[in-house]
Amino acid sequence: MKRFSFFFMLLLFVVTIALLPAFAQTPAPTPTPKTVYIRAGHLFDGTGDKTRENMVIMVVGERIQKVSPAGEVSIPAGATVVDLSHATVLPGLIDCHTHLGARADRYDEIYNFKNTPFQSAFAATVNARKTLEAGFTSVRDVGSLPFLAVDLRNSINEGLIPGPRIVASGPGITITGGHGDLNNFSPQTRVTMFPEERNFQIADGVDQIRHVVRAQVKYGVDVIKILATGGVLSKGDSPGAPQFTPEELKAAADEAHMAGRKIAAHAHGTQGIKNAILAGIDSIEHASLIDDEGIRLAKEHGVYLVMDIYNDDYILGKAIEFGLPKENVDKEKAIGKQQRENFERAVKGGAKMAFGTDAGVYPHGDNAKQFFYMVKFGMTPAQAIRAATSSAADLIGRAKDVGTLEAGKFADVIAVTDDPLQNVRALENIGFVMKGGAVVKDQITPRSGYHAN
Repeated sequence: MKRFSFFFMLLLFVVTIALLPAFAQTPAPTPTPKTVYIRAGHLFDGTGDKTRENMVIMVVGERIQKVSPAGEVSIPAGATVVDLSHATVLPGLIDCHTHLGARADRYDEIYNFKNTPFQSAFAATVNARKTLEAGFTSVRDVGSLPFLAVDLRNSINEGLIPGPRIVASGPGITITGGHGDLNNFSPQTRVTMFPEERNFQIADGVDQIRHVVRAQVKYGVDVIKILATGGVLSKGDSPGAPQFTPEELKAAADEAHMAGRKIAAHAHGTQGIKNAILAGIDSIEHASLIDDEGIRLAKEHGVYLVMDIYNDDYILGKAIEFGLPKENVDKEKAIGKQQRENFERAVKGGAKMAFGTDAGVYPHGDNAKQFFYMVKFGMTPAQAIRAATSSAADLIGRAKDVGTLEAGKFADVIAVTDDPLQNVRALENIGFVMKGGAVVKDQITPRSGYHAN
């Protein structure tokens, strides 16, 4: 009997081993994507100037399959429905100029020497969630510690932490003694990381610039950020002063484009803006002192202007309480009013405009406060919203996936109870946020969320 049991067990073992490859080759069944129907009382899809009434968005998995008038849709019994029939539904918003690792309650320079990169990373995880819950389902991070934005992007994409879709840059590229360098410190002062100074990377001359762009691409950035003029929130430089020669800027643009990346230029000053446009840069950040010729050049070359016209209020208010040095306050006073006036001129001149706020200079999550100023200084509410949806998606190179509510796009959907085309400040209190078909925030729908039809 024992001998029989032994041979039986041996036979069972041999058969199991023989069948293992067959089991291993059997693919696991693919789960059926979930289908969700969103009832939209008013729908602004990001493609025009008006809303459409009583629409239904059919979402399958992460993407929109169909957008149709409610009368043309037969929702199956028992289907999952999101009832936004008493709300205005819009595409997820996009902020093209953020610094997710930055905090707006710390302006004293001592923090540059006391903080570790981990503190910035911890702040970034909190800021990413605040940004997403504020209705911004995509952002472009154009300057954090190296390479925090890349790691944050990857962690969000893996589902490890909540946050918006991120188009990530590396540290901003600047010149020796330029915006972001450690000016007015002793020669022995160093903050070493990769490979030069804190949030910025020094490059002088065409060869160094090419090397730096290539190195940033190596480490996984989506976009290159270069500083074409001085700045406001740094010491020892003038916002209006050009940085880099036209040849250096062109080398940066050419190298970025060869690598399939876009390039953004921080540029406050008039000449630096023109140099960047003529060099082939894709967007001008801030554009504070742009003149009529600069507006014309931007329009002719199809270059986007990303003008952060909200944060002047915060810089000249709360930031002073948090230790913003007098030099920076004086620079902002000299430039903030002109930037808003030039924004209005750029709108009238027909330049391409994309929404960008410099989030991190002011508290993350307050991004939508800029819409009011965009309307105050020349845009219609529809233009301002398109600047943060379809136009922003075009600038960041993601128009195939985000920016409008159309078939094939990610189901990045927000909703507000008021009409933002009548009162654009309604976007400051977004009650419903969906990213990729998953509800992130819901303070609007009956019974708080999904329900069966």
